[in-house]
Order: sequence, then C-alpha cells, then structure tokens
Amino acid sequence: MHAVKNRWWIVVASVFGLFVGNGAIMQFTFGTFAPPISREFGWSRGTASTAIVVGLWMTGIATPFVGRLVDRFGIRAVALPAIVLFSLATASVALVPASPVVFIALYGLMGFGAAGQTPLTYAKAISARFDEQRGLALGISMAGVGLGSALVPQIAQALIGMVGWRGAYVGLGVLIFLLAFPAVALVIGRDPSARPTLAPDSAAQIPGITAFEAIRTARFWYLAFSFFIVSGTAGGLIANLVPLLTDRGFSLPNATHLVGIAGFSLIAGRFFAGYLLDRVHAPYVALAFIVSPLAGIVVLLSTPRPDAAVAATLLIGLGLGAEVDLIAFLLSRYLGMRSFGEIYGYFFAMFMLGAGLGSYAMGASYDKTGSYTLMLICFVAALALASLPMFRLGPYAYPATRRGARVAATISH
Repeated sequence: MHAVKNRWWIVVASVFGLFVGNGAIMQFTFGTFAPPISREFGWSRGTASTAIVVGLWMTGIATPFVGRLVDRFGIRAVALPAIVLFSLATASVALVPASPVVFIALYGLMGFGAAGQTPLTYAKAISARFDEQRGLALGISMAGVGLGSALVPQIAQALIGMVGWRGAYVGLGVLIFLLAFPAVALVIGRDPSARPTLAPDSAAQIPGITAFEAIRTARFWYLAFSFFIVSGTAGGLIANLVPLLTDRGFSLPNATHLVGIAGFSLIAGRFFAGYLLDRVHAPYVALAFIVSPLAGIVVLLSTPRPDAAVAATLLIGLGLGAEVDLIAFLLSRYLGMRSFGEIYGYFFAMFMLGAGLGSYAMGASYDKTGSYTLMLICFVAALALASLPMFRLGPYAYPATRRGARVAATISH
C-alpha cells in the first residue's frame, strides 16, 4: 500500500467524511426532526430526547472498542463496515412506528454504527502524517464537522419539506454512504498511516504510552474531566438549540438557519484553533474555546432579545466542536501516538456520555420547569469548572519535532 503522495489529500478526504459524521447527523439534526416527530406521535420533548441520549451513549460505549480495533487492524477494516451500518441505521428510522421504545432502539443502533464514523479515525490518520503542522491539519479537517453542522440540518429541513421526516432520514442515510465511504476507501484507508499500530515489531518504536499506562496518569483524568463537562454542555445546547430559539419567538426555519450560522461559526473556530495550536500552548487555546460558549450562555440568560440570541448562538458555535481537534492534539502531545486510537476512544466515550447526559438534562429540565433557564445556569458553572484542569497539564510530553514523518513511516512497516 503506497502513501498518499500529498498528505493534504488526507485532510481533504477527512472534511468530506466528517461532513456526515456522528455529530452532524445525530446531534445537529435532532432539533430539526424532534418537532415533527413529537407532533405526529404526541411525545413530550423529554421522551424524544431520550432517543438522542441512548444514541450518544451507544456511540460512547462502542468508541473505545473501535479505537482499539483501529490500532490493531487499521482504519479501513474498521471504518468501512461501520459507515455502512451507520448509513443503513439512519435510513431505518424512516420505518419507526408510534412506539418510543422502537424509536429509541433505532437511535441506539445509529449510535453503535456512528462509533466508526466519529473524528477518531480521521484524527488518527492525520496525527500520524502531520507533526509540526498537526494543529492546522486537524483544524482544517475538523472544519468538516462545522460544515456538516451548518449544512446537514438545512438539508434535513429541506428534505422534510419535500418528502417528510421519514424520507429525510432515508436521504441522510444515502448522504452518509456517498460521502464517507469513498473518503475512507479511496484516500484515508489506502495510506500507510491508516495501517495497524499495535504490531509487535512497530508499536514500541512509536512515541507514546499504552492505554493502560495512560489511564494511570493524572493528565488523562484532567483531560477526561474537561471533555466530559464540555461535551455535556455542547450536547445539551446542540440538541435543544432549535426548540430553545423557537421558544424565544423564532420560526422553525429561522431557528434552523441560526443553527446553521452556529455551524459556520464552528468552522471559523476550527480554523482559528488549528492555527493557534501550532503556535500557542494548547491548554491556553482550549481555555479560550471553553470560555466562548460560556459567554454565549451568559448572553442567553441576560436578555430575551432576538439579536442577543443571534450573538449568543455565534459564541456558542465558536466553541462547539473544539473537542474534536483539541482531544486529538492534546492526546498526541501529552500521551503520544502509540495507542492513539484506544485512548481517543476512551476520551470520546466520555464525550458522548456527557453529550447524552446534557441532552437529557435539557429536555427533562424543560419538562419540569417549562424553561431551559435552570440548566443554562448549571452549564455556566460546569464550564467554569472544566477550565480549571487546563492550568494543570504543564509542558508537552511529546512536543513537535522535525522527525514527525517517522511516525507514519514506522506505522507503514
């Protein structure tokens, strides 16, 4: 298997794959699908939100296993079957009857398939081929998450208008396959950096520690704690941003459009974060992107004005998605590349568990109080706590070197 001659093609392919990643498909579209589904079946927001919780938790549970499989068998062997399952599971939601149990089960199946269509596989390939420009490469590739977050809800809304919400799920399933499968099969999966990294003759040569060693370090738990809290906030806001905005007087199309703007704000944040990560100590970059959604929530709490909601959405979007490139970058610099897939899987599992909990908490809070205010206040406090571990990480254990290409060369043997 020959390396992709220009490694930036891996970044381009990652943009296409992450456009239909688990976040864009499951989280960002949920607020668009929830109103018509709830109206048709007469379900409460809390009942509907349970499905996204189960879906996200299934992704979280499965991702560490996916990460270990990727380390052992390579990206192509794991990601391609997962993409097929994710696309079929998404399309199958079109068949759901008026049963919350079936709806929740189908989202669980989506979440299981989505474990192979998270940023894990793309971040692993990029981190193996980039060292000095790792932050920029990750930032550009993870902009695919922002593009998907901005455009996939618009696509879903358009499909709902044309073929109803059932047909829209089928359309999204087709879109997943058409974009992600070729990206992995033709570009990412063909590069030596996508090969196994746990082969006995090569693993010891790759800088880093094993997953077992990682979970015994304080730095692992510092990062896990912050990612869990940030993900809970992000998950709650993403899944409920459309109904939150409609409660403030926005029409459903305008609220969906604002979520799209948040997605484009996320793109800008990814490019900016990627640029900074190669130049500024990463924990300080992470701190800035934790404070941004915190400020957005404070704006939402301070005034009900529509223009304030727009500004808050932009601030929230700027910080949302930071975890996907920050997890990869911080992991590679503090814990190394030796067991990247498995360790990333543990972090992403915590991220998904937090996102599911945040989504459920927002929905349950609304059902209990008739407002999202209580949970928004809790999110402000939680984000303040999430910023504290960034001051404890210290200098990089595996700083950038001019020999970063050796990692990919080692993996290819």
